[in-house]
Amino acid sequence: MINLPKIFKQDGPDSSRIIFPLLPLRDIVVFPHMVAPLFVGRSKSVNALANAMNNDKRVFLSTQKKAGVDNPRERDISMIGTLGTVLQLLRLPDGTVKALIEGKARGRILRFIRNENFFQVEIEPIIYSEKPSAEALALARAVIESFEQYAKLNKGISRELVNNVMAISNPTQLVDTVSAHFSFKIEDKQQLLENPSLEKRLSNLLRLVKLEIEVFRMDQKIKGRVKDQMEKTQKNYYLNEQMRAIKKEMGTDEEGQNDLQELEKRIKRKRMSKEAAKKVRHEFKKLKLMTPMSAEATVVRNYIEWIICLPWYDKSKVNTDITDAETILDEDHYGLEKPKERIVEYLAVQALIKKVRGPILCFVGPPGVGKTSLAKSVARATGRKFVRLSLGGVRDEAEIRGHRRTYIGAMPGKVIQSLKKAGVNNPVFCLDEVDKMSMDFRGDPSAALLEVLDPEQNYSFNDHYLDIDYDLTDILFITTANTLPTIPLPLQDRMEIIRLSGYTEYEKYRIAKEFLISKQIRLNGLEGKEVGFSKNSVFQMIRHYTREAGVRNLEREIASICRKVAREVVKDKDLNIFKVTAKTVQKFLGPPRHRHGQVEEKDQIGIVTGLAWTQVGGELLCIETLTMPGKGELIITGKLGDVMKESAQAAVSYARSRSERLMIDPEFYKKYDIHIHVPEGAIPKDGPSAGITICTSIVSALTRKAVHRDIAMTGEITLRGRVLPIGGLKEKVLAAHRGGIKQIIISKENEKDIKDIPASVLKQVKMTIVEHMDEVLEYALIVNKGDSLFKENDNSIMPFEMIPEAKEDREQPASIN
Repeated sequence: MINLPKIFKQDGPDSSRIIFPLLPLRDIVVFPHMVAPLFVGRSKSVNALANAMNNDKRVFLSTQKKAGVDNPRERDISMIGTLGTVLQLLRLPDGTVKALIEGKARGRILRFIRNENFFQVEIEPIIYSEKPSAEALALARAVIESFEQYAKLNKGISRELVNNVMAISNPTQLVDTVSAHFSFKIEDKQQLLENPSLEKRLSNLLRLVKLEIEVFRMDQKIKGRVKDQMEKTQKNYYLNEQMRAIKKEMGTDEEGQNDLQELEKRIKRKRMSKEAAKKVRHEFKKLKLMTPMSAEATVVRNYIEWIICLPWYDKSKVNTDITDAETILDEDHYGLEKPKERIVEYLAVQALIKKVRGPILCFVGPPGVGKTSLAKSVARATGRKFVRLSLGGVRDEAEIRGHRRTYIGAMPGKVIQSLKKAGVNNPVFCLDEVDKMSMDFRGDPSAALLEVLDPEQNYSFNDHYLDIDYDLTDILFITTANTLPTIPLPLQDRMEIIRLSGYTEYEKYRIAKEFLISKQIRLNGLEGKEVGFSKNSVFQMIRHYTREAGVRNLEREIASICRKVAREVVKDKDLNIFKVTAKTVQKFLGPPRHRHGQVEEKDQIGIVTGLAWTQVGGELLCIETLTMPGKGELIITGKLGDVMKESAQAAVSYARSRSERLMIDPEFYKKYDIHIHVPEGAIPKDGPSAGITICTSIVSALTRKAVHRDIAMTGEITLRGRVLPIGGLKEKVLAAHRGGIKQIIISKENEKDIKDIPASVLKQVKMTIVEHMDEVLEYALIVNKGDSLFKENDNSIMPFEMIPEAKEDREQPASIN
């Protein structure tokens, strides 16, 4: 007769029956001699623990056959389990219970006792009383050795636990203790709990421990391989790499091979240069030898993708029909004859010669004159795709030529990127705002453009990322800029400069009537309504609400008026006709914002009208001179630059040298202070072109002779009185015409620039050509009848034509902008 273990003994009238509350377990098997923390959340399980705590703290633990069953029935629970004691019970805020339970002995469920609140079972103990055989002892020794071997591999097993296992002499206890410390499958653990044969339990445990050792070694091998392939910054991909490495071990990684095969097909189909094809084949061989998800493989893959995506020989069909191109250009833009003519010439040459290098044009002009939109129009006229790259603020040379592949995240430059985006190798490529580039420690992007925009070099443009030559000769490059001085001279030398000067008032009126008004009527939903702008209303906006060389602000003002008209139309549903007049403009846009430059009302002493060039076109520049008794001090005000101040000093020196001929007091520079002022003092002004204007103003003040109010002048003065050429003549003449000037005095060397001025302006403005300051004074100063401007028979200073050195200067004139 086997004595019943103490753990199974009960007190009470029915002590012969062993009845305990049942706690069904999920994903865990509790062995005897094992202490396990359990989180209990099911109501029946919580009630079972409560019953155990209220009695003798004993509870029967049995594992569910299927862990996913939330409300297990009798058939879902294993019949063999472990009787345990609740050591500690802790109720958590969310209603669940944390219990610490120690397994005591095996038991078998005889029957389930009906209880609504929790499972209750009658059990019988399972007692192994046989003495261990020699085989069992040998197997136990092997289990201990395997466990010790596993502990050496797994640093998570403490040395104290190993010593405790080695000290166990009972093979049954050894099986239970070792099984509790391994994460075997639930089915395997349940078998170790249920099997009545000690030898079989030991044999199964030994097999499972050895398998666990092999799995652990393989896991360490996989982790080591993955860790070697990964950068520190790729820790987020660690689990994915583990999965891929496992698949590779199992021989199931087919996806990477399919990708490589597809890439190889694309390489074979792609038509590219010999150098590019050789480079791609070499890189593809390297890629096949790499692990697909390694960092280096990604770099090589991206490099190959870039090369095969470039349009090496893909072209747009170019339209060489000159008549069709002229029609398209005229539809999109009014005026701009020079650039249109140059584009048509290019198409004519291309019609005769199949292979012609694309020209490199540079449209230079103030904002809003249509430089970028003209480049788009060129693309439409020639049937090419349009690519635009803004260079404003670019300061890194790598933006043009790309980064070398040694850098993380390296990419080709913007030129190559734009070509990939276009999909053809002969687009119209607009490099916008080429004058706005800057340089810093990262390099000079304008220097990188020297190769791109040189027809003699760009047939083998070498991007740092690709490191192979790419032919850019089929591209029609068009650059745009507001001013030339900020563009390096070597870069200017590679481009064909085409100037787009500001529009005349009449041209702005035509552009508004033919393009802008109809566009804004359409954009503001006024189609179908008769909205008209009178001629005076358009000129009112041009003169008093915009100050620009282009038409961008004019379009904004037209849009503003259209929005206000739209509001009126919405308010009054019957309003179908609306006429915009000059009064309507002032009502909608408010008081005039700009003072329209006008000629002086009367002829005055010391006040002369000059002409200035600005980025938004020409301007009238009034120069005033006043003489006062003093000590010969020269006062210059009006926020003038150094060059303009030097022009004033040169003008005073000229007046002193000609004082006797001009019948001026020779001692004026000692007796009088001369104050030269240019109004609108908040605006900086500089340049040499006001030289003859300042000199005329000084002479007028000293001789007390008034200046013709309807005469304007522009030109640089030398100490000997020569009048030198200036730049921006067209813009200055347009400003004079707009201000009501009837006569303009210019240098003889500017006579060649008169052809650029519209014929309609030349009909109303007389252009007077001079070579010397004396001629300027004769035209500008008002001399009373019977008086003379110059002293007769005065030979004190010879005219500059008679001085020998002057001839040498005339043969080699200085280059003045």
